[in-house]
Amino acid sequence: MSETIKFSSTDIKSWLENETSSVLTPVQEQAKKLRDDMRDAIQTVTDVSKMLLENSTREIEKRNKRVYNRARAMNKLARLFTERIRKVTVPEQVSYDSLNKFAQETQKVFMVTDIDIKNWFPRISPFFIMDRRKFLTVHEKAKASLEALSDFLTKEYVKTKTLEETFQLINELHDLENHLSEVEAEKTTIKNERLPIEDELAELEQKTAKLKGEGPVDQLFLVETEIEKINKELKHALRHLQKPFKKMQALALYRGGAGLAPDERDKLDQYLQKPFKALATEKAGYPLLKQILQKMLRLMDEGKLKLKSDKKRKAEEDINGILERDSLGKLYRRCAEVATRERQILNSEKMEETKHSLSTFQEQTQQLKAKLARVEAHEAVKERAYNEVVSRISSHKRAIENNVYSSLDQKVQIT
Repeated sequence: MSETIKFSSTDIKSWLENETSSVLTPVQEQAKKLRDDMRDAIQTVTDVSKMLLENSTREIEKRNKRVYNRARAMNKLARLFTERIRKVTVPEQVSYDSLNKFAQETQKVFMVTDIDIKNWFPRISPFFIMDRRKFLTVHEKAKASLEALSDFLTKEYVKTKTLEETFQLINELHDLENHLSEVEAEKTTIKNERLPIEDELAELEQKTAKLKGEGPVDQLFLVETEIEKINKELKHALRHLQKPFKKMQALALYRGGAGLAPDERDKLDQYLQKPFKALATEKAGYPLLKQILQKMLRLMDEGKLKLKSDKKRKAEEDINGILERDSLGKLYRRCAEVATRERQILNSEKMEETKHSLSTFQEQTQQLKAKLARVEAHEAVKERAYNEVVSRISSHKRAIENNVYSSLDQKVQIT
């Protein structure tokens, strides 16, 4: 078994040329010659078709009744011959694929032309006999050139098709590697654009965290923590009144039988939703709550607000505790004190400055995040393009290695 030879992508081409020149060069030279012969034959067919066109046109213009219809038929045929042959593209660069395509296109044109000759030339007889013979002679020679080209393709050129494709793969590999370098440079440029944005964002986040962790913002956080604590205590203290509150609210909203004034209805909703705010915004002695509770007792006595006996007993105990023993007095004073501290912090000049700074930082952060998102999206596109090119390079290398082994029985590795 032959030893595997390692090549760089730049060296493999010259090595392969040295190994295959004795086989590939003669074949390619013969391919060029046959291409040129076929091109000349097509040009001759074009010229003789134009000759048919010109001669038939002259006869048409003479208006000779005996010749006129045949001349028109010949003129039409000559135009068809010319138009068909003009569509055949002679390849500039010789390769198996380009010559094979060229041969197939020419074959189709000649086959249709043979059918037209068979169908129409007898009808044109006996006129244009010399012109038709000349066309047939040229057409048959062109078919002979095509046959020589087709034989060469199937018997000789096909043997070197894999090698020829391998050189094409090598050229494509070089293009892909150049493209990879370009994409890599673009990736680096985008990364250099992204990193300063990330640094600026991190700096802004540090400034924001520092501003929130000191001064009025930190004080406000402590107050809000205290508010949340009191809120839970209030919910616990009023837990037996939750059901009566909801039933009373339903009576006020849907039946109009609770006897609550608008401000009492609003306050009742507050006690259900935000008990701290409800109690903190009461006047001393929380008169609105007491009014609501007095009306609740009346509704319970009248049977309009119905509760199970155990729930009714607990509700009445809590109502009496609030109305007669001021059981919420301590919580009310804490609410009032904390609410006062909250207002002082929120209305302080320092808080205004802090809020303005935080707003500025937030706006700058949003702008930077939007900019970063655009850069990252662009970077992701380039990353996908980079990975795709890397994959194609790997695929080309493996294909070249396999082709060399199948053609020369030599193992190579492209590094």
